[in-house]
Parts: sequence; structure tokens; C-alpha cells
Amino acid sequence: MPKPGYTYVLAGKKRGTLYIGVTSALVGRVWKHIQGLVEGLGYGVYRLVYYEQYDDI
Repeated sequence: MPKPGYTYVLAGKKRGTLYIGVTSALVGRVWKHIQGLVEGLGYGVYRLVYYEQYDDI
């Protein structure tokens, strides 16, 4: 059975950086962004502004 996939958009401050990502575990990935645990990502994005779910990643 295929895993669902998500495309998501995170934002930082108003008129700041947008980050677009893909994952099969949306809640966990957003939590990692908020906590600053995503390696190599120093954009300061912390707010989920959009996501879409797909049947298969």
C-alpha cells in the first residue's frame, strides 16, 4: 500500500522566505522545521501556510 505524500509551503516573517517541501510525514516534518532540526536550512521558516495531500509520494 503506497504512503500518502504531501507538498507543503512554510513561511517565515511577513514578506520573508517561503520554503516548499515534500514529505510522507507532514506533522513530524513541520515540527522539525519549527524546532530548527532540519539540517542545512537556515531560512527561519516556521509557519505552515499551505499543503496538499497526494495518494502516493
